[in-house]
Amino acid sequence: MSSPDVGDLEEQYLLAALRSGWVAPVGPDVEAFERELATRVGVEHGVALSSGTAALHLALLTLGVGRGDVVVTSTMTFAATANAIVYTGAEPYFIDADPETGNMCPELLERALRRLADAGERVAALVPVDLLGKAVDYTALEAIAERYDVPVVADAAESLGATHRGRAAGSFGRVSIVSFNGNKVMTTSGGGMLLTDDAEVAKHVRYLATQARQPVVHYEHTDIGYNYRLSNLLAALGRAQLARLDEMIARRRALRDRYKELFSGVAGVSVFGAEGDEHDNVWLTSILVDSEVTGWEPAELSAALTADNIESRPLWKPMHLQPVFEGPRGEINGAAEGLFRTGLTLPSGSALSVEQIDRVGAAIKTFLNEQ
Repeated sequence: MSSPDVGDLEEQYLLAALRSGWVAPVGPDVEAFERELATRVGVEHGVALSSGTAALHLALLTLGVGRGDVVVTSTMTFAATANAIVYTGAEPYFIDADPETGNMCPELLERALRRLADAGERVAALVPVDLLGKAVDYTALEAIAERYDVPVVADAAESLGATHRGRAAGSFGRVSIVSFNGNKVMTTSGGGMLLTDDAEVAKHVRYLATQARQPVVHYEHTDIGYNYRLSNLLAALGRAQLARLDEMIARRRALRDRYKELFSGVAGVSVFGAEGDEHDNVWLTSILVDSEVTGWEPAELSAALTADNIESRPLWKPMHLQPVFEGPRGEINGAAEGLFRTGLTLPSGSALSVEQIDRVGAAIKTFLNEQ
């Protein structure tokens, strides 16, 4: 769907880091990567970590989230978002989607926070998720969260390079997190970063991420810590990727434009989230299929692509439908379920060659012509 896009520049950065001798977890490339990404996003502090999940976990812990708390989050997301909430002992409370974007619905969020406040429950954080590279409506969500005095932890794992009203994804909320997993727009193989303007938050996250070691000569620990820091070698890879981020987004956008053209005359098929996507990082491109109009299901196109050794995948299965999360509550209106049922994600990576893109297009055309 989105394989790593690496080349000569990444090799140069990795070799330079290796030859410097900084192979241990922390080193000059980690510090430079934190500084460079924070500057790119427009915040004061970055803390490079082993994954976006680790960043979200430590963000919640640092804000005091714990057992008995409720954390409100999007149901239309990857399991890592909800998992990190559960790591803290808190209960995830799922909010359904705006059907046009797949992002958290502000009206349902307002209803949920009012309901929870009336019940006297402590909502320790709001974690909205930027779906497939489109930033949520932070203007609306942050205003709602402020009315209920709930801190925002922005899950921008999928949206690095996107913007909302001129501000970069990763700059919203008390804290934001991004991911550099192998399938993201830019990658460090595995990794993530916490981004914030709050110096105390950044300091505490660094402390927790290095096993909560006290600043003494011997090993002294007064808190439970975690081995969550990003390695210097992977940070070097991230620095090269960051230098190429705009180029990689441009290639993904060109691919999305090709999909738009390919499906433009197909009744019942639309490119998901195409409205306003000039502000997205176009991480993944998905289509929505109205099978009553097309006469075929998304699974049928997926099967045809699979037969031609081309990967495709449904949109995220909503968290409230996942067996592991059948207990938690939420404000559900069916929008996310509809997207899961009608959506199909197509090959979207910037590393795709012209020949590979042509092959995907040809396979889709063949399928459409046979219907």
